[in-house]
Amino acid sequence: MSKLACVHLRRGKEESLLRRHPWVFSGAIDHIAEGDKPLSEGDVVDVITKGGEFIARGHYQIGSIAVRVLTFDEEAIDAKWWEERIAHAKALRESLGMINNADTTCYRLVHGEGDLLPGLVVDIYGRTAVVQCHSVGMYHSRLHIAEAIRKAYGEQIEAIYDKSSQTLPFKADLGAIDGYLWGRSENSDAVVLENGLKFKVNWEEGQKTGFFIDQRVNRDLVRQYSRDRKVLNTFCYTGGFSVAALAGGATEVVSIDLSERAVKLADENVRLNFGAEAKHHAIACNAVEYLKDIDSDYDLIILDPPAFAKHHKVLGNALQGYKKINARALQKIRPGGILFTFSCSQAVSRELFRTTIFTAAAIAGRKVRIIGQLTQPADHPINIYHPEGEYLKGLVVYVE
Repeated sequence: MSKLACVHLRRGKEESLLRRHPWVFSGAIDHIAEGDKPLSEGDVVDVITKGGEFIARGHYQIGSIAVRVLTFDEEAIDAKWWEERIAHAKALRESLGMINNADTTCYRLVHGEGDLLPGLVVDIYGRTAVVQCHSVGMYHSRLHIAEAIRKAYGEQIEAIYDKSSQTLPFKADLGAIDGYLWGRSENSDAVVLENGLKFKVNWEEGQKTGFFIDQRVNRDLVRQYSRDRKVLNTFCYTGGFSVAALAGGATEVVSIDLSERAVKLADENVRLNFGAEAKHHAIACNAVEYLKDIDSDYDLIILDPPAFAKHHKVLGNALQGYKKINARALQKIRPGGILFTFSCSQAVSRELFRTTIFTAAAIAGRKVRIIGQLTQPADHPINIYHPEGEYLKGLVVYVE
C-alpha cells in the first residue's frame, strides 16, 4: 500500500473525532504532510493527532470540511471495504422489510454519514440504483461503489445510474456527466410503488435522484388524516402528498408548485392512480402568494418547501420565510383543520423550527396544538455521532 498523506491536527482538535464525529474542519488542521504523491482533492488521507497518533482515515476535500471520515481503523479503503460497507447498508434495509417489498419498490440504500459513507447517496427504484456523489472522493470511487452494489444485489439490479453532476462541489471542476455506470434501463420514466400507490420517477431528469423518498412515512400519515377533508398541497413537486390524500379519501386536492413541469407530473401521478375523474387541480403559481389570497377553504394544508437554509449564513432569512408561510397557512385554514409543516434545512434544528412555528401561530392568533412530530424514515438513518444528519423535521398541528 502506498504511503498516504497525513493531516496533522492542532493540539486538542481531536476531541470531536474521539467522539466519532465524521468531519474534520479546516481550522483544526496544523499542517499536512504529503505521501507518495502530491495531495489532490478526493484522495484518501490519514488524520494524525498532535501527539503523532493515527485517529481516522477519510477523503480529503477543499473547503470548511477538510476530511470526511470513512473509518476510525487503519484499514485499506479497497474493493473489499466498499463491498462490506454496501453490504451493511443493504442488511439494514433488509431488516426493515424494504427489500423485495411488494407495496414499496423505492427506498434509500445509502444515506451518507448515516451509513458511515459521508458524501454518498444511493437510491433504489425497482431494479435501478441511482448514485449521487456529494464529494470528490466519492466521485473518484464511483466504480468501486457500482461494483459493490452489483455484488450485493446480483440479478435484482439491472442498471446503476450516476447522477452526480449537480451535487459535486462546483469548484472541483470535474466535468462530471450523468450516465450509466453499469447496465442500462430502457425506461428512465419508470413507475414505482410507495405504500401501494404508483408514481412515475425519472432519475435522468427529475430533482434529487428522481423522487423525494424521505417523505414516505409522512405521506402515509397524510393519507390517514385526509378523509372527508379538502386538501392543499403546496410545493407539491410530483404530487406525492396529493396522491396520498386522495387515497385517504380527501374530497378534493389542490396541488401548487412554481414549476409547470412539476404540476404536470403531479397531475399524471394522480391520473395514474385514480383516473381522469379524480377531484384534483394542479396550479403552477407561487405558493406563498397563493396562501395570501385564498379564503378559508382548506381543512388540511401541507407545507413542504425546499430547503430555505442550505447553510448557517442565511439562517435568519430562512426562519423568516418559514414563519411567513406558516402564519399565512394558520390564518387561512378552516377551524378544526390540520397543518403538516416541514423543514428539510439541515441548518434549522428541531427546536428552532418548533419555535418558528410557535411564533407563526402567535401571529395568526389561532389556538394550535401539536398532534405529531415528524422526521425522516428509517432508510435515512442518523449516525448517533453526527446529529447534523437529522435534516428533516416536521410538525402536525390541529387548529381550532
